[in-house]
Order: sequence, then C-alpha cells, then structure tokens
Amino acid sequence: MDLALDTSVNQLERAASLPIIHLISSGGFYGAERMLLDHCLVTPGRHQVVFLDAPAALVERFRLAGVDSIVCQSLATLLRHVRGRRSERPLINTHNFKGMIYGWTAAALFRLPLVTTQHGFTPRSRKQRFYMWVSIQLCRLWQVRQIVCVATSIERILRAAGIRQDKLKVIPNGLPDSAPPLTGAPASAPLIGYVGRLSAEKGPDLFLDALIPLCQRHQDWQGVLLGDGEERASLQARIDAAGLTERIRLPGYQQNMPDWLAQLTVLAISSRTEGTPMILLEAMQAGTPVAAFAVGGVPDILSHGHDGLLATPGDSASLAEQIERLVNEPDLAERLAAQARSTQRSRYHLPVLAERWAQLYHQTRGLPG
Repeated sequence: MDLALDTSVNQLERAASLPIIHLISSGGFYGAERMLLDHCLVTPGRHQVVFLDAPAALVERFRLAGVDSIVCQSLATLLRHVRGRRSERPLINTHNFKGMIYGWTAAALFRLPLVTTQHGFTPRSRKQRFYMWVSIQLCRLWQVRQIVCVATSIERILRAAGIRQDKLKVIPNGLPDSAPPLTGAPASAPLIGYVGRLSAEKGPDLFLDALIPLCQRHQDWQGVLLGDGEERASLQARIDAAGLTERIRLPGYQQNMPDWLAQLTVLAISSRTEGTPMILLEAMQAGTPVAAFAVGGVPDILSHGHDGLLATPGDSASLAEQIERLVNEPDLAERLAAQARSTQRSRYHLPVLAERWAQLYHQTRGLPG
C-alpha cells in the first residue's frame, strides 16, 4: 500500500474510535443543526451531541437518527458530565456562542482538546457584536486548538482580527450521497420560494421587497416563505397590505423540504449574512434553480451565470431581476440547475469532507495543550 494512503487509512481508523462531544444551543432544526446531524452520521468518531438548550423535538430527532444526544442546561451540569468522561480524553467541538463559552470552560478545566466550528457571524445588534467580539477573543487562546470555518468569508474575518493562520481551516458544509426522492410536483404557475428563519439576518423582508413587485407585475406568479421566526407577523401584514394574501403564503416550518424544492420554480436566498447555506446545497442537489445575494459563503459556492444567478447584496431590485430571468428563460434555468447539481457533487460531497474532518480531529488531538 502507498505510504501516504496507509497513513490516511490509519488516521481514519483512529478517528473512528475518537470520542467527540459537540456542544450546541439551539432553537430548532436549521442549517447548523442539519450540518451537525449529517456530520455525526458520516464523520468517523464516537459522537455525542450535548444540547445546552433545545426543543425536545430536536433532541428526539437526533436520537431517532441514532446520534447519542443529551441535554445539559447549565454549565455545572455540563462540567459534571465532562468530568465523568475525562478519562477518555474526549475532543470538544463547539457550534455557537453559548457552546463556545461552555466548551472553552470545560477544555480549560480538564485540559481537553477543543475545536470550534464557526458557522457564521450575525453582528447586527449590540448583543450580537459583543458575542462576536468575545468569540474572537476566545479563539486567540491556547485552549482553542483549531477553528473550522464553513466558508472562506468567515476565515477572512478571523484572519483580519489577528487569529493565527495555522489555527484556521475551511471545511464547507456538504450533503450525503443521495437526497430523499422528490415526490412533489412542479407548481402549475411560477412559484418563488424562500426557506429559512423569519429573522433579520436571513432577509425575509428583502425577499418580499423583490417578490411583491414581481407578483404585482405577473398576475399568475406566487410565493412561499418556509420557516418561522420573530418577523412572521410583520411579513404577513406586508403581504396582506399588498393584497397578495392568497398568492404569497407563510405555511411555517416544514420538514418535507425535498417535496417543496420539487415544486419551486426558483429558490431565492435573500440573506444579509451567510456561511455555507444548507438549503442552497439542497436546492443544488435537487435541481432547483437559485437566485441569491452574493453574501458570505454564497459566492464561494455559486458562480454567476454558471450554476446560479447572483444579485448585489441587499439590493432587492437586483434579486428580482435574477428571479425574473430564471422564470422567463427556462433553458437558462435548466442549464444552471444541471451545472449546480454537478458542482454540489464535486465540491460539497459529505463523505469526502468527512475524511477531512476525521484527519483534523486526529491531528487536533495530537496538538500540545
């Protein structure tokens, strides 16, 4: 066997037995949670997810998928749990601000290897900017041995903040080998979709800024916003005021996403900030044409005119223009969707990315602490 291949195989075998504790505070099954579930199912290792707070249904979803999952709602409870496992010398991987605070504390007390996964920053409020600042300060400390960024845009932020380059790794999100079969039928009239939390950073208001004029101009066009969040009432009020209650729907959070993607004429991503959006990868795999703001990690994934159409960030008129092109030029939409499917398979294929994660875990555990 080739020496390099033999070394890689040995690393993967060792990674398969490595205990890994993931820490996450969550409000529901969104992008980071989807990434984490797939990660635990595919990446070699003995994974345990510790929810610092989460809906019971989310914890049960992980358990039903076969992922060891528990809830530790206080720092003291978490520390008792980690203390009970410290003889195994588990590696800790944190997935958001609260997870990082708790994980850093446990790693410092018990001298455990610590990785933090940066899914993205949303510094739109004073509290969020404070969280971002604290996260960056913690990343400087020796306890944080590796920082995995899901997009190069996140790496650039951390590098500009003075984080050592040797700590930073970019491993984008990916999808498993195959998606569930698509059973939904395409809509009879153009259906433009938004998928995500109904919160400011995801830009559902910017989506409506693009969609409402389109629906007013094209009497058979429809829209749907799939998700829930604090902006739901204000979004519904805007739709009602525009006289589009019957044509733009807010059905709430949906679990059968493949069926919805099969019905959409275009998926529009109107986020103000992003990492590697899981819904973008799902749309690419499903063959749903995408128009998106060129924010965060989105332009790392899509090339304008090659596998999607990109709009100027925050410019809803520009987004509307790209949506209209995809609806009015079906040959273009079909070509872009076919290339997007190829891009997803070649660059965002989870089994390949899982090998990179396994090697990173193995190397991190061997770093001096």
